[in-house]
Amino acid sequence: MNLSPNNQLDISIIIVNWNTKKLLLSCIASIYSSISKDLRYEIIVVDNASHDGSSEAVRKNYPQILVIQNKKNLGFAAANNIAFKIMKGKYALLLNTDCILIKGAVETLYNFMEEHPKAGMSCGQLLNPDGSKQNSFSNFPSLLEYITNKSLLKIIWPSRFPSKYKTYTEPIEVDSCIGACVMLRREAIEKLGYFDEDYFFFFEETDLAYRLKKAGWKVYFVPWAKVYHAQGKSVGANVISRILFYKSRYIFLEKHYQRYQIYKSVIFLSLIINTLLNFLGMIFTFGLSKSIRNKFFRYLFLIYWHIKGCPQLYPEENQE
Repeated sequence: MNLSPNNQLDISIIIVNWNTKKLLLSCIASIYSSISKDLRYEIIVVDNASHDGSSEAVRKNYPQILVIQNKKNLGFAAANNIAFKIMKGKYALLLNTDCILIKGAVETLYNFMEEHPKAGMSCGQLLNPDGSKQNSFSNFPSLLEYITNKSLLKIIWPSRFPSKYKTYTEPIEVDSCIGACVMLRREAIEKLGYFDEDYFFFFEETDLAYRLKKAGWKVYFVPWAKVYHAQGKSVGANVISRILFYKSRYIFLEKHYQRYQIYKSVIFLSLIINTLLNFLGMIFTFGLSKSIRNKFFRYLFLIYWHIKGCPQLYPEENQE
């Protein structure tokens, strides 16, 4: 949709939802309580065939919000692409339902993007409910990361692997942003063709950031924009979500890296090592540790999934 400067909005806030009604309503409430009245914005909720009354609740409480009801769970990338095609904003703010905006966060990202015309993507500081920092940005996958310890790399090579534990007083350029709260420049994503819908969930923003950088755009972390994020609440932490993560990671590696099979072999070897370590942990704790047991069986299932050839999951398999 091509809009003239007179009827173009500043921001289109896009929220993809799947059976998280309470989180969704809290997220929307935080938008209205935190965003400046000087910004012209719209909210678009794309619901992926929820069965918990999410869409009805939004329509009842916020009739001004555009709700798009999908007939099946299309995943994160495809759902956002639907909104991209009809958005009226100069920028898109992608917001997970498990996020609560802090006053000034949206304006901070908006002003930063306005002041940095080569910025295609930006994100702020994600916080746990207790105020402690979460990882808000990430590196592109690297073999060094897979064969060593990521935490160690952040200590010995902080310029290449920036850490959440460092206090940043200025925005920094990063590889990619964590997708819980991300602002995208409409001009940039339209030229790139939006999200790659081969990804169902996970790595969509990493893939987009990679393509943005290849096209000459920049990706930034803006520490002053702060957002509470109940990490994992919108997607869950069961074995299905882990399979989706592994599958998306392999899609990214195969798409962008020539040594894809080497990466995959290293990842699989790491999975086997973690499985064995958790098996030993079960022996030493006599199987009494629920956390170790759960990890062991999750790793075991992931190995089984690899042996089957890492089949793609379909949306209906991600239903509870």
